[in-house]
Amino acid sequence: MNENTSPNWRRGSTCSGGTCVEVAKVDGNYLIRDSKNPQLEAHSFTESEWLAFVSGVKADEFVF
Repeated sequence: MNENTSPNWRRGSTCSGGTCVEVAKVDGNYLIRDSKNPQLEAHSFTESEWLAFVSGVKADEFVF
């Protein structure tokens, strides 16, 4: 991440109670972090990895 670039963290519109996943796009990569532990290092994904994940979510490919 560029030293002069500060992530603009965003939460989903259905986030409540402070237990959310936050996403930021910095230098072409997507950063993901847990809002309860923002001091921990964020996970970083390339744009193609992020788009594949979002596509899988929309296609209901993940079973819990």
